[in-house]
Amino acid sequence: MAKVPKATKVSKTPDATTRLTVAQALVRFLAAQYTERDGERQRLIGATWGIFGHGNVAGLGQALVEYADEMPYHQGRNEQSMVHAAVGYARQSNRLSTHAVTTSIGPGATNLVTGAALATINHLPVLLLPGDTFATRPADPVLQQLEVPYAGDVSVNDCLRPVSRYFDRITRPEALIPAALQAMRVLTDPVETGAVTLALPQDVQAEAYDWPEEFFAERTWTVRRPAADQGELTAAVRAIREARRPLIVAGGGVHHSRAEEALAELATATRIPVASTQAGKGSLRFDHPQDVGGIGHTGTATADELARTADLVIGVGTRYTDFTTASGTLFSAKGVRFLNLNIAPYDGHKLSGIPLIADARAGLEALTEALLLHKHRTEPAYATEYSDDKERWEYRVDAAFEAEDIDIRPTQPQVLGVLDELVTEDDILINAAGSLPGDLHKLWRARSRDQYHVEYGYSCMGYEIPAAIGVRMAAPDRPVWALVGDGTYLMMPTEIVTAVQENIAIKVLILQNHGYASIGGLSESVGGERYGTAYRFRSEDGTYTGAKLPVDLAANAASLGMRVLRAKTVRDLRAALTEARAADTPTCVYVETETADTVSGAPPAQAWWDVPVAETATRSSAVKAREEYDRHVAARRRHL
Repeated sequence: MAKVPKATKVSKTPDATTRLTVAQALVRFLAAQYTERDGERQRLIGATWGIFGHGNVAGLGQALVEYADEMPYHQGRNEQSMVHAAVGYARQSNRLSTHAVTTSIGPGATNLVTGAALATINHLPVLLLPGDTFATRPADPVLQQLEVPYAGDVSVNDCLRPVSRYFDRITRPEALIPAALQAMRVLTDPVETGAVTLALPQDVQAEAYDWPEEFFAERTWTVRRPAADQGELTAAVRAIREARRPLIVAGGGVHHSRAEEALAELATATRIPVASTQAGKGSLRFDHPQDVGGIGHTGTATADELARTADLVIGVGTRYTDFTTASGTLFSAKGVRFLNLNIAPYDGHKLSGIPLIADARAGLEALTEALLLHKHRTEPAYATEYSDDKERWEYRVDAAFEAEDIDIRPTQPQVLGVLDELVTEDDILINAAGSLPGDLHKLWRARSRDQYHVEYGYSCMGYEIPAAIGVRMAAPDRPVWALVGDGTYLMMPTEIVTAVQENIAIKVLILQNHGYASIGGLSESVGGERYGTAYRFRSEDGTYTGAKLPVDLAANAASLGMRVLRAKTVRDLRAALTEARAADTPTCVYVETETADTVSGAPPAQAWWDVPVAETATRSSAVKAREEYDRHVAARRRHL
């Protein structure tokens, strides 16, 4: 990708003004915003994605042409996809840089909602600039306007309010100044960051105003690292020293803070084992002595057994979602306590934990220093216990990956096993939904801090391909893989066209299993009998149990301009993945997977997940599932 130009220097003379449209002023302002953390300075808004319509083409569209040298532009195919690409870029950029996304009014704007929810839930910055209906209301309604009888100031953009960390509607030119500054504040706040929306009425975008030149001066927003309160730190150290079976749960905050080395130093110094959430996986390399793998419903047997017997759970940058806690059934030891190192007080106080409110890296460094002073380490027998258990788990991973007959159709774990053989620490894997996140969390051997990129805060089908584009933009010299099932691929393949247009050499791995495999398995476990989860023709009884649909996803990807390699066997797959990894153009590998009913699959779930089952039913499958559900619910506890 082209190097992002530096913003133009401007005069800071207080009385100097420049007459520009609102859209032109906004683009110039965005081009002059920078972030800085630990001495690293970079553009905050690296580029703008856009799909133009009548609500933004004459405003922001014209402004992006006017200032093309200062603000790079990327053409998208779907508004939700553009947000995903921006989010992928932001995550790979450690939240220090992101992209803006502009759309027209109406469906273009409402298509942003899913992407905004994903960004906000995952605490990842993205700037949304949807067009809006006329502020001056010369014609009412205009094309695509939502009429709300009880409120004249409501538009479809108000759908973005609950999924945005900051929202404003710019109904006057001068209102842009405070709104733009507030938007930058939120985007760069490590606690508050997420989707930020500035709704821009189409008439206001094109309206001219005399802007103070100071508005366009370069601004550097410091992304802070707040240190721990001394009293909270003392309490945290005391709790760790008193614990005999402590367990660290590493969440996404470890990555956001770039705290991986600090976590490794603490774990090595104290011998405390480290389990990881989906967002935190890779916080330690898979072969670090203290790494025990994923935790929770999709976790390893090693980590989950440690969680059941832990007397102190040290959460670092985690939100404790239900997948992590096994819906409140995992941390079951009598008297178990929680210590929560988190930059957000909201998360730091969860599970009645001892709060340690601080930046993850700063907090870990302070803990390590204090514990070293006390020469604190867990008992050698504890380390031997989890090390031996981890070794046993690795045998189970090897068994799931192994394919003795290379001329058979692979299972999904065997596909991952072949990929595992080929990648290095440079490769980045992106996934978000379906059965793959569970297999990856349990089985994947993360080799670097950012290799494992699974979006599981919102678990949004369709995230993978556009996010891979954003990641590749942020890491142009690294192999970037989008791992997608057939269900996810059908949700949002259109950004393949963008990858082809810009020659963004992502690698798309499509696993065809003819349906919603993950939800099919869940449906079966809760008495739903896999109803409506297979991609098949209807049978005479009205269910989707007929022949497989004659859908050719490989041909579809090829029709969008992507080079496609088909693999029928393990042997074919190894050759195709090797060729794709070396490719310098967008390349797809397509493979139809075998079910785990006939060959080895991934180990089953090692912990429960609460999906309520029908309390009354006539079908035996649902009755049996309810009995199992009641058994698990009885084990749930509230940590008060």
